[in-house]
Amino acid sequence: MDFSVLALRSAIASRSLSSEALVRECLARIERLNPIVNAFSQVFAEEALEEARACDREAAEGCFRGPLHGIPMGVKDLFFVAGHVCQRGSAAYKDFAPKATAPIVQRMIDAGSIMIGKTTTTEMGWSGSGHSEFYGPTRNPWNPELTSGGSSSGSGAALAARMVPFTLGSDGGGSVRIPAAFCGVFAMKGSLGRVPAWPWSATEMLSHAGPMSLSARDSALLFDIAKGPDPRDHLALPDDGVRYLGAELPRRLRIGFAPSLFGFDVAPDIGRVVRGAVETIAQELRLDIHPVAPDWDDPIRIFETLWVAGRGVAYGAQSDRANFGSGFRGLIEASAQYDLADYLSAMKARAEFAGSVHALFEEVDLLLLPTLPIEPFAADRETPEGFSSPSKALAWTGWTPFTYPFNLSGNPAASLPCGLTVNGLPVGLQVVGRRHADALVMAFCQQAEDHVFKEKIPPLVSAGDKAGWGTPSNPTAEISSWNSTGEHF
Repeated sequence: MDFSVLALRSAIASRSLSSEALVRECLARIERLNPIVNAFSQVFAEEALEEARACDREAAEGCFRGPLHGIPMGVKDLFFVAGHVCQRGSAAYKDFAPKATAPIVQRMIDAGSIMIGKTTTTEMGWSGSGHSEFYGPTRNPWNPELTSGGSSSGSGAALAARMVPFTLGSDGGGSVRIPAAFCGVFAMKGSLGRVPAWPWSATEMLSHAGPMSLSARDSALLFDIAKGPDPRDHLALPDDGVRYLGAELPRRLRIGFAPSLFGFDVAPDIGRVVRGAVETIAQELRLDIHPVAPDWDDPIRIFETLWVAGRGVAYGAQSDRANFGSGFRGLIEASAQYDLADYLSAMKARAEFAGSVHALFEEVDLLLLPTLPIEPFAADRETPEGFSSPSKALAWTGWTPFTYPFNLSGNPAASLPCGLTVNGLPVGLQVVGRRHADALVMAFCQQAEDHVFKEKIPPLVSAGDKAGWGTPSNPTAEISSWNSTGEHF
């Protein structure tokens, strides 16, 4: 069965598949696999089924809410949804119920999507692994002993496990690209402001909202729905007026490939997979891709100052820090070492670093590089065992050196699954464009994904039919009978 958003949209529109059957299948998958991977923190089964039945009644009358009519989604538990608890991965917010809905969530709902549940995140999205003292670790469907990556932990794992067709995530230092790379799914952090982000973040100059999906084509559709200004986000960009789904590449394209940045050692097998993918893409798309070696200085200290100082000030005023986990509490404590001069100095250095990044894109249209230099590590850790980081407060930045720089610069950056290591673990190819060239990044990824990463289904999911999906206890006969591509899992 093809579980892509585009295929499901067509099936529901033609009424060869009902929304209720699809939601029931997702709930069955969540019931079986969530105890293993811990991707969903809350599931709204009855509410989702009620909405699905309403969608089916409307479809029978020829009425469709929008391009996502009746398609379920998972929502990262940092996004506000009116009437639902938003725990933010923290005991400090375990009962917090917002009164308004985030723009990206509302746009998906207005387009017809059904929220089936909230997905796990690290506490206030502070780190890059899937480890959470509040939810417990979120595990990788490719190997449940390993981390899913974070901070959009559950969003990446839920997608890879085929619990839902798409999810929503946020990215302040790599938080959609890290789990996308580790879990073998697609995610793009758009240009800063491309998708409105609300509520306000203590690191608003770094924070992005966006969809995550199984393919770039699905994400192109979702970005077409999500992008455009909202009055609550003063950094939101005007709609660029471009339709991302089906966008074509220009005839002349300058592409640079950086095997690494800042002299960071890339695991040999990661490097092998990425180089092979770049060579395949160059051959299949008939593109000239040239090696580049940006002479940028690693901006880790800039990022650390903005990340730690911003979040420390925002949350450190709370009187009872005992409700925070040890990792986030340590971040708050570390924020005391920074003063206003440090913060302003970091803002100035950020502008200079961003300028050096933008200068490269006077010479190239796209930059290709690994999303991450390592494979997933143990699910209950923040960093790989035996790993040392130059940052004490943000140890995770030591193994994500290729993601957070583009939060500082605001460039669009996607993680495209491009192959498997010898250990059977996914590898991400990062595709970065000049600022505001989101459509170009998405066009490239839509073309490239046809030629890389054919092994898209984790073994945990492939065994699903043998492990109880579609059985009388989970009646999904309608799902089993519908198949648009000949794929089954």
